[in-house]
Amino acid sequence: MDIRNEVRKMKEDSSAMAALSLEIRNQALADAAAALTANREEIFAANRADMDAAKESGVAPAVMKRLKFDEKKLTDVIEGIADLIRLPDPLSQVQLCRELDEGLTLQRVTCPIGVIGIIFEARPDALVQISALCIKSGNCAVLKGGKETSRTNKVLFNLIYKAVTASGLPKGCMLQAEQHNEIDELLSCHDCVDLLIPRGSNQFVQYIMNNTKIPVMGHADGVCHIYADEFCDLEKAIPILVDAKTQYTAACNAVETLLVHRRIAGDFLPAAAKALTGAGVKLRGTKEAADIISCEVMGEEEFDTEYLDLVLSVKLVDSLEEAVAHINRFGSHHTDCILTENQENALKFMQLTDSAGVYQNCSTRFADGFRYGFGAEVGISTGKIHARGPVGLEGLVTYKYKLFGSGQIVGDYASGKKSFHFKNLDAISS
Repeated sequence: MDIRNEVRKMKEDSSAMAALSLEIRNQALADAAAALTANREEIFAANRADMDAAKESGVAPAVMKRLKFDEKKLTDVIEGIADLIRLPDPLSQVQLCRELDEGLTLQRVTCPIGVIGIIFEARPDALVQISALCIKSGNCAVLKGGKETSRTNKVLFNLIYKAVTASGLPKGCMLQAEQHNEIDELLSCHDCVDLLIPRGSNQFVQYIMNNTKIPVMGHADGVCHIYADEFCDLEKAIPILVDAKTQYTAACNAVETLLVHRRIAGDFLPAAAKALTGAGVKLRGTKEAADIISCEVMGEEEFDTEYLDLVLSVKLVDSLEEAVAHINRFGSHHTDCILTENQENALKFMQLTDSAGVYQNCSTRFADGFRYGFGAEVGISTGKIHARGPVGLEGLVTYKYKLFGSGQIVGDYASGKKSFHFKNLDAISS
């Protein structure tokens, strides 16, 4: 397949995609969900073949969890599509309506980004989530999944594409890239792809960022922290910590480092270690931590490690400020949490910590578009431009300025014949 040629066709179709009514987009989503449900056995059979092949090739256990697409994953994505259908239209929303002068009115109105390339590894459910979000937001999507789930991805894509095009979406609404060499071809399409969203390992995301002129939105790591403040509630804190580490270890929002205030370390660490090791977690920590609990001693330079496994780094700190300094240095600006009953400390932590998500007394695993009510997500962005945190519908739209005039020319304003009198108006439907 000639990716460049196909993407150019998509670019031509992107205007038609952007102009579709909410009713057509929602119906397409409903039809896609129905197609997935009706063909569940075909999907599961393809996934079993992918899982068997991955096991034979020695794929890591943490990755194997991501490859699996079973009844639970299908139920989750179907529920996600249903939630997405219920969400309001992200398009044609008037964000600003201002009269510049009599008969000269400016509007800022939301619109799709256009053609979005999403390159993801080892997550067949991501294909469904991403496709659904792009459909709802009126974007065309180029999808490139990992080779480990090529069979599952192909079945999922074909079912969705057939359903949504039959519902009235243009042929160029979706495209599946299947060959590895097509990634580099896609990266060169800066004239017809508006945004790239990579999802995968640090090395993979860095490669994408370093080899394209197309804007890239995403994150390279998920080094998340939990800081146990001196005012934390031990009973409340331990279950949060265990959930954040073990509920789904392969996720980018699983906690990787535990920071503990020295004043409570003698009580907190033994209780935390007992619960964590009981859940199968291996502990690594500074020598100071190893003097209190049984753990492997690690060096300071290793605290930027993303394990994606049942392993947790541990360090003691003197203060909230020291905890924040550690997080801002070694973290990935993804999601970080403070365990405390002191509201002043919680707010200070949230203010000073430079991360997309800052939490108090809850698991870092909540950092997810579905759990935020965004109707799933295309990924997590740790950048500060356009979108940050879980990227749902709002992160997939941009805006354009519409100026409605009645014969005005700039020369009249430049000469002083006319003058502006800016006045904000009530927003009206575009």
